[in-house]
Amino acid sequence: MNQAATTQNPTTEEVDFRELDDIIDKEYGSDRENLIMILQAIQRRYNYLPKPTLTYLATKIGVPYSQIYGVATFYATFSLEPRGRNIISICLGTACHVRGGERIRERLVDTLHIQDGQTTEDGRYTLESVRCIGCCSLGPVIKINEDMHGRIASDEVEKILNQYE
Repeated sequence: MNQAATTQNPTTEEVDFRELDDIIDKEYGSDRENLIMILQAIQRRYNYLPKPTLTYLATKIGVPYSQIYGVATFYATFSLEPRGRNIISICLGTACHVRGGERIRERLVDTLHIQDGQTTEDGRYTLESVRCIGCCSLGPVIKINEDMHGRIASDEVEKILNQYE
């Protein structure tokens, strides 16, 4: 685990359980049928799923922790490790690959000093390679949070990243 992961990992004392109650009770009525939506809301709050929140959720909605953990690890959109404030998804699907997606990924790795799946020490960025973002005609494409950047060249990477400083 990198340094950013250890410094950002909230302990039980750092989790606001009243806020969790608001998410679970007020937004979703403690209904176990809303498990995925509750997990999404928790991840939006913490930018990942801290273990204390999953333990509390299991007790609160009466679902075994193992089942919640199974859902959280099954879906790629959930993370059990701390992630950066800015999630960079680099498309390496066929269309982006043939248009230079790998060069963009290499520039991101060199610029951020992290590998795929890692978070920068300052907690600012997490880099994730994906197989398709769904806008093949704009390749190569990176998505930072919800912003799409298409038809980019490797020498534009730093300029794009500077928008998220």
